[in-house]
Amino acid sequence: MSFTVYFKLNGLGYNCGNDINSCLDKGKSCIECIKLQLEKLGFEIDASFEIFRIESYEKDLEMRREVIWNKFLDILNIKHIIIIDKESGLTILNYAVSDVEIDTNLLSGFIQANITFSESGNITKKNTNINLGTQFYEFQYENFNIFLKNGNFIRVCLILDEGPSDYLKSQMFQFLYQFENQFENDLLNFQETGEIKNSDMIDFLIKSFNIKLVFPLTLAHSIQPEFLEAINESPIRKAIFNIVNEMIISKSFFYINNLLNRVKKIVSIDAKVVLYEIFQLLENQVIIPIKLEALYSDMENKKDAINVKKSKMRSISAITINNGDLRELEEEVKTIDIITAKKLIKEYIKRGKNAAKDVAYEVALKEYNKALFIAKKFKLKSDVTKISQILFEQEFKSKKVELDFLLEMAEKYEKKGDFINSINNFQKAIKIYENFLIYDLSDADSQIKKIKKKIIKLREEI
Repeated sequence: MSFTVYFKLNGLGYNCGNDINSCLDKGKSCIECIKLQLEKLGFEIDASFEIFRIESYEKDLEMRREVIWNKFLDILNIKHIIIIDKESGLTILNYAVSDVEIDTNLLSGFIQANITFSESGNITKKNTNINLGTQFYEFQYENFNIFLKNGNFIRVCLILDEGPSDYLKSQMFQFLYQFENQFENDLLNFQETGEIKNSDMIDFLIKSFNIKLVFPLTLAHSIQPEFLEAINESPIRKAIFNIVNEMIISKSFFYINNLLNRVKKIVSIDAKVVLYEIFQLLENQVIIPIKLEALYSDMENKKDAINVKKSKMRSISAITINNGDLRELEEEVKTIDIITAKKLIKEYIKRGKNAAKDVAYEVALKEYNKALFIAKKFKLKSDVTKISQILFEQEFKSKKVELDFLLEMAEKYEKKGDFINSINNFQKAIKIYENFLIYDLSDADSQIKKIKKKIIKLREEI
């Protein structure tokens, strides 16, 4: 079987042109052979140079998933990024990736002192490590790990929870080289004047270190047709898209960690596979990052709307306690007699029944609660018992409608081959069936068992 060797070098494809079976140097390691060829072509091979041998599409996909996963782990590890002018030690850029508070002026002085001490050759500190070949510095600062790399004009400093991964070290090389090339004039101007505009630098930093992976995210308002087609072609991607749609109903944004945990509860899929699909949606701008400033503003503007959504989702007891109408009713009750109270109870029950006929169940529950409130105030025991029973039955009907809808959606998703969202809806149906046990529903237990078996089969399909 003929097999041409193909490699990826720092993400770029390279075909050596030799058949693995007839290669004259097949006794030698392919990767070492490639390194020699590249050195002959004038490439400088250092610690940042990564070479992977790709034998199939599946292997390539596996590698790309691993790369995205490592990027995600690295950005979770980074708490703060500081770029310091190499000559003066002044801070050029100070970017907080997390909410950890750090005195950057104090840290900059600490860094300068450590580097000066290290470069003097008097390295005696146990918590300081220097690699002169790559100009990496690693040392401890309070409870953090400091990882630093020198460039021609700047020092890039990462404040980490744990030591840097090999991938992060490689990423640091690439970032420093590209950053100094792109902003050389700005950096020279800073050395001369002390002034700098760093907005473009921040955007470059966010893109280089994939910081958007920890930003709050939301769905784009408009999605290009070709990307929608790509979503429908991948069952996992389509399921993630639908879950995101569901998540942003109650909150206008989500975080990748929340989404990973949500999918994990539904089906056992390797988190690397799920994250890769999320990353594809992010790269194609199906889901988009929200800057924190915009998020805070949006949250403030939507405060009333969020409160309305919460009120719609609250339980019957919450409606009883917090409903503004009931507070007004309490004042009204103080001014009426028992005859008027009984008339009001009948009126509210009538309104509740009419709302229930129109399938406006929440409206019906509010009306019944008003009637119940008056009955309790006037200690009308027979009315309290009657209305409580109506409320009990009404909630049962409401849950039954919700259950039927979830089961219908689960079956539709299953027929479409979207097994993840099918499981998601079946799981929600199980929760309602479990609540039905308080209604002594005869077939609740058997239905739960039946759905759980269905979920097992769907997971096997995935």
